[in-house]
Amino acid sequence: MGRWVYRLRSSAALVGLLFVALISLRAQGDETRLAISGYDPVAYFTDGKPVLGMPQFEHVWHDARWRFASAAHRDLFVGDPNRYAPQYDGYCAMGLAMEKGHKATADPEAWVIVDGKLYVMHSLAGRENWLQNVSENIKRDNENWPSVKQQPEP
Repeated sequence: MGRWVYRLRSSAALVGLLFVALISLRAQGDETRLAISGYDPVAYFTDGKPVLGMPQFEHVWHDARWRFASAAHRDLFVGDPNRYAPQYDGYCAMGLAMEKGHKATADPEAWVIVDGKLYVMHSLAGRENWLQNVSENIKRDNENWPSVKQQPEP
């Protein structure tokens, strides 16, 4: 009888550990996406370069967490997010410009401002390709975004 109780306790402990692991994974999956790898979207305009944001200066917008290098940058964004946020919620503009378009994460170092709008790409090479035909790529990006927006996270 002692062995049976020991096995039951071991099984219960194993089931408990599995339950905790599953709950932890579920909680991580529910976490709001961190936009552009935590870089400050306002800094592209004010500093002319990518600057890593800080967790204490965070704002949730369009189902993503946006980080900023300062409270002042966060406040500028909150006051006019459409002016500062990268197009397509920070997903790669080159991926969107493809024939059917797809969501791809962006490299904060691969960026460009065109007509006052920030675009980020998956890579520096992707940025160079996208820049070869900017107006056509923006047109395709805008056409593809409504359907691509519904795709699952990359």
